[in-house]
Amino acid sequence: MDHTAHHTHGAAHNHAGPGEHHGGQAGASWGTAAKATVHCLTGCAIGEILGMVIGTALMWGNVSTMILAVTLAFVFGYSFTLLAVRRAGLDFRTALKVALAADTVSIAIMELVDNGIIALTPGAMDAHLGDGLFWAALLGGFAVAFLITTPVNKWMIGRGKGHAVVHAYH
Repeated sequence: MDHTAHHTHGAAHNHAGPGEHHGGQAGASWGTAAKATVHCLTGCAIGEILGMVIGTALMWGNVSTMILAVTLAFVFGYSFTLLAVRRAGLDFRTALKVALAADTVSIAIMELVDNGIIALTPGAMDAHLGDGLFWAALLGGFAVAFLITTPVNKWMIGRGKGHAVVHAYH
């Protein structure tokens, strides 16, 4: 995926290619759904890792660090879409509504799955940034979150919801 794909929400995954449709009877392709999921996962990963690093550096407890990480995952996830639709000419308020509609379900599922895996992996919550267990649980959680979120995104895009709402602005 090129550098632009990480920063322009629609360019990466909302343009239907041959045989792909957003809405209607054909639904979305798995490729479109996977690209949408990668986009959201990128924002989530940046925010979550940043939150973990900040919380750990400030020696916060697990709950405070996780709250910061989840909050930043949503902030970064929404910001990618927000910036892209603002560049397309939308005012801030409308762009924010589009970002919330496009990303909320996807980010929420990813965060629930990823943080659930971290919380359920023995020792992961107490692992430090330098520990392999920390990174294995985090990255493993992202991988499982991708696998669970992609079919949800496919279903939503195929019905004109989620990431499909951004398509009109590109």
